[in-house]
Amino acid sequence: MLRVMKSNIRSKTVDQSENSLKHIAIIMDGNGRWAKSRRLPKLAGHKKGVDVVRETVRQCVDLNIKYLTLYAFSSENWNRPIDEVNSLMNLLKVYLTKEIAKLHKENINISFIGSRERLSRSIILLIEDAEKITKNNKKLQLIVALNYGGQEEIVSAAREIAKKVQLGILDVESIDDKVFSNNLYKSNCPEPDLIIRTGGEKRLSNFMLWQAAYSELVFQDIPWPEFTKENLLGAIDEYHKRDRRYGVRS
Repeated sequence: MLRVMKSNIRSKTVDQSENSLKHIAIIMDGNGRWAKSRRLPKLAGHKKGVDVVRETVRQCVDLNIKYLTLYAFSSENWNRPIDEVNSLMNLLKVYLTKEIAKLHKENINISFIGSRERLSRSIILLIEDAEKITKNNKKLQLIVALNYGGQEEIVSAAREIAKKVQLGILDVESIDDKVFSNNLYKSNCPEPDLIIRTGGEKRLSNFMLWQAAYSELVFQDIPWPEFTKENLLGAIDEYHKRDRRYGVRS
């Protein structure tokens, strides 16, 4: 368990001018368990989780983080009980309806990665509207992974590359990691420097598998509804303590 003490948070964590931390990605886990521990319905945990999303976005703006990716709904989450899936989708509709104007006012860009095939038409329209309204905003790039799976993203990129080769647009010998990255869902986004997972599990769960090759991973035992600014700063502090060698000796 990562213990966060305010006295241990160095000033470097809030001075983004001196650090390379541009992109934080978060696996927001533990909403259901948080609700269960309080004998509340799962939806209460997800609603509380939305409140924490709102606060975390604000904190990243204050810390001058340029990219924040949130794992909101995985492609495997469709296997959950239908009532829970419907509740999550309705919660997403409420968020997109109420929050987009606020995000736009705060100069925040919101975009979505993942397949849209199983999403309802009403949600797709809300997503498209949100992306259109905020497309020119620069303060923070908020990326929501919705109906997303890392393996599916890699397969999708491979399929796009194969099509380009078939059409004669791309030569097989020119395919490298850069070409592959350019065919991922969000090709103009830097890879995450730091991936945080709440909820106590210690795995990526099919999240940004290609992009996470050299990300620093921080796992926290607290459920997402209990995630605070101190937890965010604690993860950032842990990031700064690590020696990022990228396979090269110090």
